[in-house]
Amino acid sequence: MSRQCTPILTLSVIATAALTADRFVTAAGAVPAAGASALGVGRSTVAIGARQPVDVLGTSVIEAGAAIAANAFVETDVSGRAITKAAGVTLGRLAPGEVATAAGQFVEVLLLPASA
Repeated sequence: MSRQCTPILTLSVIATAALTADRFVTAAGAVPAAGASALGVGRSTVAIGARQPVDVLGTSVIEAGAAIAANAFVETDVSGRAITKAAGVTLGRLAPGEVATAAGQFVEVLLLPASA
């Protein structure tokens, strides 16, 4: 799977929870609830109180929480990983040519402004 990305805008937040690289992060610096909104994808693993760079526009690499089909829209699972959009907030879409066949794989996602 892909490890390339093209972030256009990366912001930083102060972590209010331990955060894992390549997973969705909220504007409050926490792991989002399943299906909830997120600011973007964290670029590094950080402890509480540390500054976390977050890709918010462009493409980013994210860890899949399950298999995801090509071109699928994604939302977050309870751990901040990308899963196929069901009833939650759309946070992105798999980049062309990307597919996840199992949890734990890394895929490139085109980040989309969060909307219900």
